[in-house]
Amino acid sequence: MEQSRFRRFAGHAARYGIVGIIGTLLHLGILALLVECVQADPVWSSVIGFFAALITSYILNFFWVFNSRRSHHVAVMRYLIVSFTGLALNTLIMYMVVDVLHWWYGWGALGVVMVVPASNFLLNYLWTFGVHQKHAVPGNQGID
Repeated sequence: MEQSRFRRFAGHAARYGIVGIIGTLLHLGILALLVECVQADPVWSSVIGFFAALITSYILNFFWVFNSRRSHHVAVMRYLIVSFTGLALNTLIMYMVVDVLHWWYGWGALGVVMVVPASNFLLNYLWTFGVHQKHAVPGNQGID
């Protein structure tokens, strides 16, 4: 029983990682396309890429990673809260490393990469998409 639960959790984590890579490539691809091909402003191009990745990641996470049964109204609001909490955590880590500790920014980026994706995954797994509750429904075989 425990091994099955762990396998299901690990499957969610692996798919979440794949969606993260897709989102990153989409974000950077849109940024490069807009800047290099249409000479758009890099900051606004990055904002557009960020929101395209956010929307795409939400859809993939909802249907493929977590196979959520939660209503979109609830899930999308929770997803946005988790995403912007991750942004706040990112900002806090970078601020602490660069401005308080006066370390090289790369150490902050390393901290962000180690902390933010894991915390976002756990919050999305436990709260946004309600995976732990879904498996308690009688007759539901999960997503495996």
